[in-house]
Amino acid sequence: MFMKHAHHFHAYQPGDIVYVKNDDGSGPVEYEERKSPVTIKIREEEVRGENWTRVMLYSYEHISEALSGMKGISIDIEPFTLFMLLRYRRGAFEDAVELLRKFDAVPTTPFHPIVPHMDRFEQRILAKISFDFYAPLIGKKDVTGYWLPEAVITRESASIVESSTDKKLVFLLDERQLLYDFPQAKHSCNSYGNSFVFGREWSLSDAFAFNTTDVQGLISATLSHRDDYKENLGVPYLIFTASDLESLLGNPRQLDRFIAWMEGLEGNGVERVSAMEFVRRKLSGEFRRLEGECSFEMGVKDYSSWSDYFDLSLDGKTSDSRWLGYRRADGKVFAREAFGRRISQIWKVAFTRLFTELNRAVRLGVLKGLEELGVGSSEAEEFLVRYARIFFRDYYDYFGMDTSPDYVLEPASGDREALKLARTYYLMLLANHSCPRFWENLDTRVAFGNVSIVTKALMELINYFDGNELRNLFIEAYLKVLNFKELYHVWNLSSLQSLEGWETTEKAWNDALRSEVPNSGYNVVTRAALYVGKRDLKGSLKVLIEPYNLEWAVADTGHIPGEAHGHWNNSEWCEHRG
Repeated sequence: MFMKHAHHFHAYQPGDIVYVKNDDGSGPVEYEERKSPVTIKIREEEVRGENWTRVMLYSYEHISEALSGMKGISIDIEPFTLFMLLRYRRGAFEDAVELLRKFDAVPTTPFHPIVPHMDRFEQRILAKISFDFYAPLIGKKDVTGYWLPEAVITRESASIVESSTDKKLVFLLDERQLLYDFPQAKHSCNSYGNSFVFGREWSLSDAFAFNTTDVQGLISATLSHRDDYKENLGVPYLIFTASDLESLLGNPRQLDRFIAWMEGLEGNGVERVSAMEFVRRKLSGEFRRLEGECSFEMGVKDYSSWSDYFDLSLDGKTSDSRWLGYRRADGKVFAREAFGRRISQIWKVAFTRLFTELNRAVRLGVLKGLEELGVGSSEAEEFLVRYARIFFRDYYDYFGMDTSPDYVLEPASGDREALKLARTYYLMLLANHSCPRFWENLDTRVAFGNVSIVTKALMELINYFDGNELRNLFIEAYLKVLNFKELYHVWNLSSLQSLEGWETTEKAWNDALRSEVPNSGYNVVTRAALYVGKRDLKGSLKVLIEPYNLEWAVADTGHIPGEAHGHWNNSEWCEHRG
C-alpha cells in the first residue's frame, strides 16, 4: 500500500504561577506556584501533583515510555514546558529529549501566544528564540516542522518564521485551514510560500482525542482515506493526524488505544513516517511525486486555527474567533456554555485589547530603557533574543550552549543593567499564554497566571523608571488592569454587535466577570493585580490599592472545564493553599 500515516503531538503546559519572585535578571525566572492538589489515573497508576501543571509534567514519564517504540511521530514541546520539566523532573526531561531526537522534533513558539495577535517585533523575537532553543534537537535536518500555537497562522506570521531559519519548513495545520484548489493536492506534498504545509484530518484526530471511536473504528476510518488513483500510479500519499500530547491522558486506557491504533495501521500495510520525513523523501526522489507535487501552492486561510469554535463558521473553515470573543466574519460577540451556564465571550474582547495595550507599554519601556543605555534598535533585538540563554539557562547549559553574560550582553555593550529590562520583557512574553482565552469562563488559574505575571512586569518598570516621567505610563497601565471591570464603559463595549442580542449588555459583562470563588468578590483580573500589588507596591504607591479589600486579593480561581476529569482535593474551585 502507498498510503502513509503520520501523527503529531503538541505538548504544552502553561504553568501554575501565582507570583514571580524579585530578581535582577541575571538568572532564570523564579516563581511561586499554585498549591491545589490533583490526581489523574494512567493505566493502573495514580499520578498526583501539587497542581495541574505538575501532574501533567509527571505524566510525561509514562508517555515517553509508551511511545518509545513508535514510528512516524513528531512532537513539539513548548520551551517553557521543557524548562519546567528539566527543573522539576530531570529524568522525564531526559526521556523527552531522547523521544524528540528519535522522532521529528518540531520547533514551536515560546510561551504559546496567539502569534498573529502579537506585534511584529515580538513575532520576530519569538521566532528566533524558537530555532535557537530547538537547535540541539533538530540538528542538521534540512526539513523541519513548525508549530504555531493553536495553529493560528497568517501569511505575514509565516514569513517571519521562515526568515528566522535557513531550513525548509513544514507548517503543521488542520485541514479546515486549507483552501484546496484541486483534488490531487489532498494528502500530497504542497508548498506554502517558501515552505510546505500539511493539514490534519480533524474528524479522525478528534475521534481519538475525545474517545468517540474504538480502536477498530480508528483503523477503519484511517484506511477509508485510501486514494485508488495514487495507489494505481504508485505515488505515496500521507494521512496526517494530530492531537495534544495530553490527549494521551484523557482516560486511563488512552495510551493503550493509541498504540493499538498505530499497530493496527502497520498490520494493514500502512507505513508510518512523519510529515517532515514524507516531505524529505518526496524532495529527494525516494518517494515518487505526482507531476508538479511539492510545487502545488496551497492556500491557507489567514487567522485560521486547529481548535476554533467550528459551529460558528460561516465558510466551512476555522478562524481565531475562539480567542477574540467575537466572530471574525461579522464582528458579532457570541456566548458559550460552561458548567451549565451560558457565558458571553465579551470578556475575551476586553482581555485581548487589554493585553495588546500592556504589551505595547512594556515593549516601549524596555526599548526606551535600552536606548538610554546606548543600545541601538538592531542591537536591542539581538540582545532580547540572546537573553533566552539566561531565562532558560538550565536548558541551554544541559546542551553545553553558551550562557555566559559576555555572550548575552555583547549586543548591549556588556551593560548588566540591561538584564533587568530583558527579564521584564520576557515576563511580558510569558504572560501572553493563549490558554485563558481558549476556555469559556474567565475565572481560571491560567487567566490568573497571565495577569499576575504581566502585573509583575509593570511593577518592575514602575521601579526601574522611578523619578522618570515615563513611570506614569506603567502606573496607568496597572490601574487599567486593576479596574478591568470598568473597561466595559471606558471602551464602550455595549456598542458591539451580538449574535443573539444580549451578549454585549452590561448584565452579560458582569455575569462573565463574576467571581467563581467564595472568598473574593473581585473578578480574577482585579484579584491577580491586587495579589501582586499588595506585595510589590511601595511607599506612596500603596495608595493605589487602598480602596480595595485586600482580604479578597486571593489566588483562588474557578476550575477549567477541560480539567474536570482530574480528581481534585477541592472540586468546588481551584484553590491556592498559600
